Amino acid sequence: MSPSEAPAPVVVKLGGSLLEDRGAREAVLSAVARGSCGGDAIVLVHGGGRHIDAALAVRGIPRRIHEGLRVTDEPTLAVVVDVLRAVNRGLVDDLTDRGAAASGLAGFEAGAVRADRHPPVAGVDLGRVGVVTSVDARVFDAMRSAGLLPVLAPLAAGPDGNPLNVNADAVAAAVAGSLGARRLIFLTDVEGVADALGRRIEDLDPEAARRLLETRAVSGGMRPKLAACLEAAAAGVAEVVIAGPQRQEEAIAGGRGGTHVAAA
Repeated sequence: MSPSEAPAPVVVKLGGSLLEDRGAREAVLSAVARGSCGGDAIVLVHGGGRHIDAALAVRGIPRRIHEGLRVTDEPTLAVVVDVLRAVNRGLVDDLTDRGAAASGLAGFEAGAVRADRHPPVAGVDLGRVGVVTSVDARVFDAMRSAGLLPVLAPLAAGPDGNPLNVNADAVAAAVAGSLGARRLIFLTDVEGVADALGRRIEDLDPEAARRLLETRAVSGGMRPKLAACLEAAAAGVAEVVIAGPQRQEEAIAGGRGGTHVAAA
């Protein structure tokens, strides 16, 4: 079956925090493997933030996060690349053990994901951080045609061809938009987007999400995640789901998850 004849894919973004929880990791990877083996076209995008933090600490390199994004100088980038490659290999091995035909790649390989340098944010130079400019759908279509489950590390090719560190949520949104995905699922360690009083919001449309981003109710890593939801909706992804530990398997199986962001 050619990619044009195949069902629209589902893009699943696995948050780095979940990689630390063995039980959650096993449950999520088992659900992804079941879906893939059952005929779902899945692309898995992963983070690795806590692994990167630990590796930086071992090397005595300061951890700097600004507006939910990692400030990435050259020493930090070297650690990011090494860690994300290791995380990617581990995920591929675990999915393969569960019967899925998983294949790993970093976004800068084969020009799968390209990016420009991120502009300064509130006067802060983020260094070797990228903003996705394009996704080569042909790379993923070829993998789908071969029956493979792509496992993507969020590293993009910069203008010079060298890797840039890109927020994994933004990569997942760009991939989902480029592939015409029917769903984008963010798996995280919180149960969804919360309002100013800390209450989970079950449903958001893009306009409500934009208003929320104008407040300080959304902070830390949820800010780039919600921004990625808007990017995916604008690119035509019909459903975006943010699912915490209690709803992740449900979301992978087609459920609504913790917060459901529908296209306008």
